Amino acid sequence: MILTLVEKDLEGAAVDVSLEALTFAAQLSAEGGGVPVDAVVVDGIGDELRKELAAYGVRHVYVVGGEAVAAYSGAGWASAILSVREQSKAVVVMAAGTDRGNELMAHVAARAGVAMAANVLTFHGLAPFTVTRQVVGGAALEEMTLDQRPAVFTVAGHAVEARAAETPGPADVVEVSPEIAAKDLVARVVSVDQVESDESGGLKSAKVVVGAGRGAGGPDGFKDILELTDLLGAALGVSRVVTAAGWRPHHEQVGQTGSRISPDLYIPCGISGAIQHWAGCSSAKHILAINTDPEAPMVTRATYAVIGDLHEVVPAINEEIRRRRS
Repeated sequence: MILTLVEKDLEGAAVDVSLEALTFAAQLSAEGGGVPVDAVVVDGIGDELRKELAAYGVRHVYVVGGEAVAAYSGAGWASAILSVREQSKAVVVMAAGTDRGNELMAHVAARAGVAMAANVLTFHGLAPFTVTRQVVGGAALEEMTLDQRPAVFTVAGHAVEARAAETPGPADVVEVSPEIAAKDLVARVVSVDQVESDESGGLKSAKVVVGAGRGAGGPDGFKDILELTDLLGAALGVSRVVTAAGWRPHHEQVGQTGSRISPDLYIPCGISGAIQHWAGCSSAKHILAINTDPEAPMVTRATYAVIGDLHEVVPAINEEIRRRRS
């Protein structure tokens, strides 16, 4: 059996990358001759989420409840997932490659005494079970054999496209209230500040993203970039340098330590394209880079490039968009 962690957003719906993980699990199931796919959800489940998991072919939904898991705790939630694994006899335990998914699967693997593969892209066969995963911020790929059970891994964001199963599953709910040791609850989330999404529906789901990096020059250098974002109905994404300098908030960061995006169009302005940033934007279908350096990694990898100062190029683009719309 394959056990997949499903993460929820603040409204209680499954996050997109968890649906991608369920799609990956379904592919693994098909390779294994139809091994059941179960899900584990922590701290409650609504009827809409249960129906969605059914559409993705889930057989059982193990819902972990109780006061101990009401607030996120890496060690505590991992303990709960291991309890579900023991109850379900899962041979694979997996999650989406989010910050939370990677942390939890690392705890699970350590306690189970097995290896853990992070940011998996594909798998090859089942005997032995070998995966290809991203390393060095996505700059290289590594093959790794998971010959211990349970096989524990996370799926890289956008490794597969989320797709409902051809045959829905019953998604029968199984309530679980495991005992969690006090020592596993020492570190817990005590509060959450919700960041309002932009009009595009959020950075990770935006079809168009305008990026800004060191080339913006400072916190006052975003006027034209923000206007372009508004004209295109896009989301704004920035590099780590920008957030580290305090020019823009961290939730706008794209990269290895930020959001991974897969828009139809990404327009990075003044972003050199370091490995860490490329790890977050490499899934974009088309990239239009604006940069003064024709040899910048982002320029050499882009679909199209404009060589020039973003403070000259972006205003010209904005003016042309306004002219055509008028």
